[in-house]
Amino acid sequence: MLLEALSSAILGLALAWAATQRLSHRLPARPLVLSTGVAGALFGAFVMHSALEAGHLLLVLLGAVIVSVASLSLLLRPTGRLRRSATA
Repeated sequence: MLLEALSSAILGLALAWAATQRLSHRLPARPLVLSTGVAGALFGAFVMHSALEAGHLLLVLLGAVIVSVASLSLLLRPTGRLRRSATA
């Protein structure tokens, strides 16, 4: 379980770092993004470990990645001004 937690935290940190490098103009402050990535990955690993029991490291890490990416996507801001329709 310790290996799963450590691996998922490292994966979440790597995903969050990659997001800040690629999408820094659309994300809030870097510490918030990094902590959200790690927390999402740890939560995803916890849920997958609870559902599958021990012995499924790759599936637990896959769940960690999915939840981490989902939580990071909630931090994204729109790219520019929102377009208004012609009828509005």
